[in-house]
Amino acid sequence: MFDITIAPMKNQSLKSVLLFASFFCLIFSNNVFSQDLQSAITLTRSEQYDEAEAAFNQLIQKEPTVSKNYFYYGETFLLGYFADTISNSLKISTDQASEMYSKGIKADSLYPLNYVGLAKVAFFLKKDKEAARLRTKAKSFLPPYKKVSKIANPQDYAYTLAKLAESYVRNGKVDTSLALPLIREAITIDPKNYENYIIAGDIYFLARDASASVKHYSIANNLNKQSPTANMKIGSIYMKARNLTNAIPYFEQAIALNANYAPAYRELGQLYSMAGKYDKSKEYFKKYLELTKGNIPAKIRYVNALFYAKEYDEVVKNVEEIFSIDQKRIYLNRIAAYSCFEKDPPEYQKALGYMDKLFKEMPEDRLIQKDYTYYAKILLKKNADYPKLVQNLAKLDRDIEKNQGLLEKVKPENKEKYKVQLDTLQNKKAKLVKEMADDDVELDKAFAAYEKAYQQSTDDQSLISDIAINLYNYKRFNESAKYFEKLIALGKNDVNDYMQIGKAYSQAKNYTKADSIFSIVIQKNPDYLQGYVWMANTYAAMDPDNEQGIAKPKFEMVIQKARIDSVKNDNELFNSYRFMGGYYFSQKNYQKAREYYNMIVNLAPDNKEYKVSGYNSIGLSYYAAGEYEKAIEAYNKTLEIDPANVAAKGSIQNIKVAIANKEKNVNPNLLKGVVKDVFGGPIASASVRVKDTAAEAWTNAKGEYSFEIPQGSEALIVSAKGYKSKEVPITKSRTYNVSLEQQ
Repeated sequence: MFDITIAPMKNQSLKSVLLFASFFCLIFSNNVFSQDLQSAITLTRSEQYDEAEAAFNQLIQKEPTVSKNYFYYGETFLLGYFADTISNSLKISTDQASEMYSKGIKADSLYPLNYVGLAKVAFFLKKDKEAARLRTKAKSFLPPYKKVSKIANPQDYAYTLAKLAESYVRNGKVDTSLALPLIREAITIDPKNYENYIIAGDIYFLARDASASVKHYSIANNLNKQSPTANMKIGSIYMKARNLTNAIPYFEQAIALNANYAPAYRELGQLYSMAGKYDKSKEYFKKYLELTKGNIPAKIRYVNALFYAKEYDEVVKNVEEIFSIDQKRIYLNRIAAYSCFEKDPPEYQKALGYMDKLFKEMPEDRLIQKDYTYYAKILLKKNADYPKLVQNLAKLDRDIEKNQGLLEKVKPENKEKYKVQLDTLQNKKAKLVKEMADDDVELDKAFAAYEKAYQQSTDDQSLISDIAINLYNYKRFNESAKYFEKLIALGKNDVNDYMQIGKAYSQAKNYTKADSIFSIVIQKNPDYLQGYVWMANTYAAMDPDNEQGIAKPKFEMVIQKARIDSVKNDNELFNSYRFMGGYYFSQKNYQKAREYYNMIVNLAPDNKEYKVSGYNSIGLSYYAAGEYEKAIEAYNKTLEIDPANVAAKGSIQNIKVAIANKEKNVNPNLLKGVVKDVFGGPIASASVRVKDTAAEAWTNAKGEYSFEIPQGSEALIVSAKGYKSKEVPITKSRTYNVSLEQQ
């Protein structure tokens, strides 16, 4: 019992004060820990958590009504969590700690530290009102110190204040306005307790006052020269500041004071890992494991260090060793999965196996954001070839359509051959469709996981950007745009972010939104060429037949901007000249069209692709104008560059036929039209066939076709290599101009 002298108090009866004082005496009747409790605490501070748990369980069985036993046991669970934040779960640790604190209150409802422990947990979990209530409850068991003239043994009173100060720590930060007055009062009351100074040092460090932190650790060290704790903490400050050279002597001094002080070896292991000296790091971790008797929590910390050291094979090996002993640590599946994903070469299927087990057996409220993020990344990487599969499917569709057309036209004796080819293609397609369907399921899971990760942190810009980019890469353009917009909403106002939104909407064919976004891009950066390029392409897509001419001024602006550096921007100029030529061609202003086609020819003297495109387009413009000799001359220039050019050869042949027909005055009553791309350029060798018949024609170099159609024909099927097929209903008109989109 403490000897307490009560000073005179106003507005309070002596009886009530004596009752309050008697509670205080009951709480703090003995400041000396039992040897068993001190041993358990030492095991905890040496990070021998398995042994500590066993010691606490034995102690509680022996002394079930001693409340402080439960408090220090609860502290063990929290310390264990902060030692193992990758593979452990905050939910598990806080639940376990809270259970112990609650049992301590049940054992002795007047002992304040268990209320402090619950307050610490509540505050850390952002339950501020509950934390405040619990702190008030804890304080209610403390006598009003200023009203008490003497306390025979104030150490426990001061320590409670220190722990109350500690309860204002959350997410690596501390509420200094409330924590500092409490720890200062604790030190004033008991200036000789080194543990109070350790807590003070911790608080000042979290308050970003390293100087004050080191000062209090140094005082602690002077008060207890045999304790290695202060030296280790000073070393940790230097290490966190990446001043590794200055950190090392403090860790070595801690070891000199106590050669069996495991945390110092752990810190040195981490230090050398940070320094990239992984062999030396593992030496210290090996010693650390020896001192902690290789207990599983210590081994888990070692696994975490291996992960940071990128020793991914060793991570998986050690996790499997732990599973062979203890399969209940489900959370270790996460670090094994992460490692399988990160290793070179990656093992996506194995990573997926670990993640599936984690998601199956771990309660949802104990899954962390990284779990969902890694799960999404694993599934996406596992299906990285999906965009290529989409392209392959489109090619198969084109090949099937082509073979179907050939099958209808070939002689009866050759039909079986073409039927076999067609069956082979259709079987390939069926297999590919099934493969893609399976992939779609996994991709849906991936983006659902990303959404879960996002819900846990709606302001994580790095995560949101990752989701948006992956949605774009996997052709989910509308969803991609929405996530890019979330970045804008969070204040990420970079022109590139707006550009991504515009591109996504454009790819999703939401041209109105795309246009509005590209306008913002240009407003933000009037010299940003790609903003003009994408805006022009968007307008071209909105008016594929150039009926309104809305894209023309946009491409003119691209040309103006691109000409500032024609060498760097030659591709942008090529596409713009091609569009402008196509536009004037569609207006039958062939002379103006040739001006732009000549620009293509002269754009880059060494670029054969540009020259071939330019001369072919010039030939087409002359052909359309009826200037057949000049057209042939232009196509011959193409053949000088590319002797095997099919388009030029076919166009020359068509011109010769046209000349012959003209001489014969042949003018049959045929269905006719022109097939063009979205830029207005003609598509040569495109197939135009009547649906469900053998009637078919092929376009010439000008994209023109003409043929007789059967009576009662309902629709045309227009297709070309590299373009999406289109079905066109047949009406009373005898002219059908068709625009095809590129695959």
